[in-house]
Amino acid sequence: MFFKKEEKNNNFLTKVCALLIHAAKIDENYTDKEEEIIKKVLNELGIENENVSKTIEEAKIIEENSNQILDFTREVKGLPEQDKIKIIEALWSIIYSNKDADIYETNLMRRLAGLLYIDNKTMGDIKEKIKQNLE
Repeated sequence: MFFKKEEKNNNFLTKVCALLIHAAKIDENYTDKEEEIIKKVLNELGIENENVSKTIEEAKIIEENSNQILDFTREVKGLPEQDKIKIIEALWSIIYSNKDADIYETNLMRRLAGLLYIDNKTMGDIKEKIKQNLE
C-alpha cells in the first residue's frame, strides 16, 4: 500500500483504475493478463479483494464515458513523486504485458509524462526497469 490513508478515497482510486484500464485498452486488446496487473495494483493501493471487481467495473464505465485522459490525471499529478512513479510503473507493466509497446501506448505515456510532471529521464528509466523485469 503506497498512498496515505487520507489520499485513498474511492473516487480517487476509481480514477487511477480508469487510467490503468485506459492504458490497457489503448491498443484495442484488453487482456486477462492486463486485468490481473490492474487487480494487483488495486490491492497495493489498499483496495480489499472483495472490492476490486466493483472498482474495476466502475472504472470501466468512467473510462468508456471519458474522451480525455485529463479526467484521470487531475488528482494523480498532485501526489508525491514516489507515488506517481509507482503508477507509471504499473502503466508500463500493463503496456509491456504483451512484450511490446505500440505507437498509441508510447504516445499515451509521453502525454502522461507531461501531465504528471515526470521528466523524460525518469520515464525512460522506469520503462527500461519494467522491460528488464520481463526478460
